[in-house]
Amino acid sequence: MDAPRRTDRTGGQPLDAARVDDLLAEYRRTGDRRARDAVVEGHMALARFTVRRFARNNVGLEEDLHQVALMAVVFAAERYRPGKGASFPTFARRTIDGELKRYLRDRSWIVRPPRTRQEHYLRLCRAREEMPHRLGRSPTINEIADELELSVDQVVEAMETQGARRPTSMEPTREPDDTVSVRPELMSWDRGYGAFESHDDLLRAIDSLDRRQRQALHLRFIDELSQPEIAERLGVSQSYVSRIIRGALAQLRDTMDAQSVPTDRPAGAARTPSPVEPAGAQRGEQTLRPTGTSGPDVSDRRRSA
Repeated sequence: MDAPRRTDRTGGQPLDAARVDDLLAEYRRTGDRRARDAVVEGHMALARFTVRRFARNNVGLEEDLHQVALMAVVFAAERYRPGKGASFPTFARRTIDGELKRYLRDRSWIVRPPRTRQEHYLRLCRAREEMPHRLGRSPTINEIADELELSVDQVVEAMETQGARRPTSMEPTREPDDTVSVRPELMSWDRGYGAFESHDDLLRAIDSLDRRQRQALHLRFIDELSQPEIAERLGVSQSYVSRIIRGALAQLRDTMDAQSVPTDRPAGAARTPSPVEPAGAQRGEQTLRPTGTSGPDVSDRRRSA
């Protein structure tokens, strides 16, 4: 792509090298900023052309770089001396390149990575632009590593560095159907609320049991006694203890299921198991022993609290 043609905004004629030298000489002699501004305006297209090469279709970054490039043209007009080396367009292009690189290195990082990784990232960006033209396709990581004379790990680190310059927004985004989408990283379901509600439901359900049922559950799940030990403690048979426990668990489950579902829990969401409800309660199993300390009946502790 050829560099854009420079025009003199003041007269509408092409701004050639001689005209640039005359305007800058006039500015040095008289201090008239209109002469300098004419040179700057005549090279605004050059600034835009250079910015597009650095911005790489990043609209937000392109606006910032355009301001930096325009200031670089002003700096070039202030420092340029006719007849002492390169022409003004060449001098201005190098000044713009230097200012843009300095801005990208020092000012454009939200989280500033090490200098070496920044340089690898800038080289990676250039390789991503140039290599597809030569290969006719997108290059692989191994090909990029060979091109830049870096290891594959260094290329991967350079790719990851891009997130430090423009991190993804955490703000909710509005979808085409006018719904709000929240990033998955910000979504979570606090099970503590469900556990608290299930525990409160359990305490209410325990009140519906008779004293023998509560005593049998306490001996089984708090004192962790076996069914033969419970039978001996209550003076009944082991099979009767088993029926008491199964009946009590079934009654607890039916009572808790009959209670209303909290409004902040999604419909159809599984209820969080209570601290003293066994995982196999629906199958009549007593395999999960809850945490707790031994003491009086659960409902009695609730009343005393």
